[in-house]
Amino acid sequence: MKLLILPLTAGLLTTFLSCQSTPTPSGQEPAIRLEIEQITRGPQNHYFGYIGHVQNIPWNGSERYLLSLRVGFHDRMPAADDAADIVLLDTQNDYAARKVDETRAWNPQQGTMMYWNPDAPDTQFFFNDRDPATNRIFCVLFDIEQNRLVREYRFQDTPFGNGGIRQNGGSFAGINYGRMARLRPVTGYPEAYDWNPGAYHPEDDGVFVVDVETGAKRLLVSFRQMRDALVERHPHIDEAPLFINHTLWNRDGDRLYFFVRGRFNRRPNRINVPMTVRSDGSGLTEQKVFIGGHLEWELGAKMIGTVRRPAADGSSAEDEGGDRLVLYDSERQQVIEELGSSEIFPDPGNDVALSPDAKWMVQGFEEEARNAYAVYRRSDGAWAHTPWFDQREYDSGPLRIDAAPKWNRSGDQILFSSLTEEPEPTRQLFLIRIKTND
Repeated sequence: MKLLILPLTAGLLTTFLSCQSTPTPSGQEPAIRLEIEQITRGPQNHYFGYIGHVQNIPWNGSERYLLSLRVGFHDRMPAADDAADIVLLDTQNDYAARKVDETRAWNPQQGTMMYWNPDAPDTQFFFNDRDPATNRIFCVLFDIEQNRLVREYRFQDTPFGNGGIRQNGGSFAGINYGRMARLRPVTGYPEAYDWNPGAYHPEDDGVFVVDVETGAKRLLVSFRQMRDALVERHPHIDEAPLFINHTLWNRDGDRLYFFVRGRFNRRPNRINVPMTVRSDGSGLTEQKVFIGGHLEWELGAKMIGTVRRPAADGSSAEDEGGDRLVLYDSERQQVIEELGSSEIFPDPGNDVALSPDAKWMVQGFEEEARNAYAVYRRSDGAWAHTPWFDQREYDSGPLRIDAAPKWNRSGDQILFSSLTEEPEPTRQLFLIRIKTND
């Protein structure tokens, strides 16, 4: 199957249907049609960042506004004093941008971890920022109706930022972005303060949880606890300073999935271990079935991710990706269903997001510095692909343009980013609109 390369011109709106699960009889409307629209334009660049998994939805509760970062460059990592504008894009006024604040804690891949507050989704959102005098990271809660900061979550001894808002509200996971700036720059904030620069497995750092209403923090699980739980199966863990990526709350808000990592770009003997823990800190568990890719929670304890097919000798290798997209039960640690096919999902290890009503999936896939998207209806297996979108030289490294699809609340639009020509390449936001013949 060959997909077209979409010419990315300002104001573009096009309809594209690549294929679907069953042939369409002559004269009958296709099951799924995809419309693509570019909604931001240069010369400034626009980012949301991260993935629309775990219901990280860019739209506010009414879907009147979309959140975005706006910045004048895209070809280098930000320095400590490089502020990005935080803007609201008005969906009822041609996506006109209104600046509401700015942040000095962001990166091209994850943005500044913007999340609408599940307890006030029409008006309040979270983002990360830094103190310019100390480089200490903190999380902010902003209200667009009051047009002001309503709370800052600052912890002088452990200055961490938001790593993921609990899907049903009330709390957020906190992680040390200064540590990540040293050990995994693509997900860190350059020059951010780290209170344990020499410790491999500190007892006062790891995954935190913050109560949104009271501002109280607690250390959910420390790096020392992680080390102690993993050292028997992973003895090389004592040679690696650990860090955390992808703190993902499930939809019920009763458990967290995350990756414990160390010496991530070195093989062999790197540490890359998925773990789960309950919201009260109990049940810290290594997930011994390695589910790769950028994972997504389904319902309850089930997850969507990838696994490698067993080799001829019956072994299977741990890897970032995988060649089967599956539904995985993290409680039983079993793959319970294979999702779609390689025709539908050509690159299963890429970014995947489940719609808020759990009826649709979208997954990005890439080839030769280009991203495309597979939109899949779970009820009947109908699907369609978008055209290709340009990454150019930004297909790897800390400046890479991940597929990172993000759902709206109604489950009929998906936000993503790509390079454009206007006349210089800039990073801009695009929408996929899903049309069905139901």
